[in-house]
Amino acid sequence: QAIALGPPTARLLRAHPSGAMTDPCAEFAKMTSFWDIPGMKAGVVTGQVAWNLLKYAKAKGFAIPAFNCVTSSSCNSVLEAAAKLGMPAYIQFSEGGSAFFCGKGVANDKKQASVLGACAGAHYVRNVAPAYGIPVLVHSDHCAKKLLPWFDGMLEADTEHFKLYGEPLFSSHMLDLSEE
Repeated sequence: QAIALGPPTARLLRAHPSGAMTDPCAEFAKMTSFWDIPGMKAGVVTGQVAWNLLKYAKAKGFAIPAFNCVTSSSCNSVLEAAAKLGMPAYIQFSEGGSAFFCGKGVANDKKQASVLGACAGAHYVRNVAPAYGIPVLVHSDHCAKKLLPWFDGMLEADTEHFKLYGEPLFSSHMLDLSEE
């Protein structure tokens, strides 16, 4: 049973049947490596495996860095650095960076270049990340209300990818309505 302290906190603090607070990240404190997480793999992780990786990082007291990428070269740089460190990383795509990934020659009046670029970037990372031997989370960064067509396009791609492969294309998305 979650304590009503807001969505992020509610996910982390759980009431034990005795009434005491328990830390759901505690189960990861005794693991010696993130590779011990059930289902962990090199390449893009999603769902419960991704969530467990974040809980592992919390239990071990480290952050997983996130890098906005706008080209395949920037994706490769993040993957190479993470592999050298032997640590997971986030590769994230902003709306503008996604349009750049797609190319300036594609119209973006309805965010179509941004959708194509984000999805192309996610597919690219899915294809090359396993070769680097580290887990990666693919994330869309800060989608404001005015960018909802971009968000909707990525969710459609997640749905189609899920139908084919049993998991979404992206690990996570950020819907940022702080301007509202």
